[in-house]
Amino acid sequence: MQTSKKPQVVAGATADQLILGLDSFGDVTVDNEGTPVHHAQVLRDVVEQAVLADELGVDAITLGEHHRDDFAISSPEIVLAAIAGKTERILLGTGVTVLSSDDPVRVYERFATLDGVSNGRAEVILGRGSFTESFPLFGYELSDYDSLFAEKLDLFSKLRSEGPITWSGKHRSTLVNQEVYPKTEHEGGLPAWIGVGGSPQSVLRTVQMQIPMMLAIIGGDPARFLPFADLYRSAQQELGSAPMPLGVHSPGHVAKTDEQARDELWEHFRANRIRIGRERGWPDPTREQFEAEVEQGALFTGSPETVAQKIAKTVKVLGADRFDLKYANGTMPHDLLMSSIDLYGREVIPRVRELLS
Repeated sequence: MQTSKKPQVVAGATADQLILGLDSFGDVTVDNEGTPVHHAQVLRDVVEQAVLADELGVDAITLGEHHRDDFAISSPEIVLAAIAGKTERILLGTGVTVLSSDDPVRVYERFATLDGVSNGRAEVILGRGSFTESFPLFGYELSDYDSLFAEKLDLFSKLRSEGPITWSGKHRSTLVNQEVYPKTEHEGGLPAWIGVGGSPQSVLRTVQMQIPMMLAIIGGDPARFLPFADLYRSAQQELGSAPMPLGVHSPGHVAKTDEQARDELWEHFRANRIRIGRERGWPDPTREQFEAEVEQGALFTGSPETVAQKIAKTVKVLGADRFDLKYANGTMPHDLLMSSIDLYGREVIPRVRELLS
């Protein structure tokens, strides 16, 4: 299934142009005896998973940044560089880079470097991050959560011109006619997205910054996000900007049958949600709630046909140009993740394109 031509992200994508990718946070998995796997092995496993995805013709792999013990990836660009050396066409991105607690210049330099060594396959998805461990780790105040992201995103958007930068702000030193290296080979600078959880202000900001929106749909019926997709497109028209692609990110798991997929995912999904939920004051999930989310919500879980139908429906309803499946969900073992990737690449992706063509 693999071809040498790297995927191109476009607005108004046809079935053949639709980008179908995968996403992982490097969740710490367990082995077949239920013992947690060492972080170092998880990182090696993520590389192996991405290599398989590339061989199968999956369009993109995105890796999230976290700074806590249940996720192994704190420096996604390093893992992506390892993947770059073993793959040929797959797009290499983050989901997300926590820009609020990083330096935009260093982010740009790192990903422009990755772009060069991967023959133009790098992209960065920028976000504020739903976890906040990076703020005290790198010396930032949570009280500045919103202003840090707004200011740093403004600087990053200017860096994409790849010309001399003059800029000043509150949280970072002033730049005067400063060049940043290396430059990329892309017209318009480094490919980038902004991760959006679903606030109108965040949607409008993506259009103002001229950076496409990646909509994180992690709960509820994806159709309820249609007002945000409509706002995204109407804002582009009102500002007179060129059409920008719309991406969607959601969790899920693929197995041979619907029942198998649900049974394989449930305990790992449950453990993950219990830990995060207790940190945030959520009630523990029930199997009934899990089943409802699979049937009517944002868990893209089931047989290849079931998952393909759900992706195709979401793409149609929202007018999306890209869909990324977060295939790693909690402690699910590596062999199950590899099986899910295999079915996604071999069966789900061709079926989605068939349904949409």
